Amino acid sequence: MRAQCVLCDQIDKIDSVSLLAKQLRKKRKISYLCEECSERITAKTIERKQSPHFKTYQTDEYDEYLR
Repeated sequence: MRAQCVLCDQIDKIDSVSLLAKQLRKKRKISYLCEECSERITAKTIERKQSPHFKTYQTDEYDEYLR
């Protein structure tokens, strides 16, 4: 099966019986990323999380309106 990367438009050949190929066929909204783009995004995300400006906004476990 051939899959095209969403970011760099590189066409890769993936095994047609692999889990990724099955997911791409079944759920058309899943985007394929090549290994280079995936590694680049992962490295940038880790770098961004380690910066002092990164904040996580977590929801409260207890919500008064849901009583």
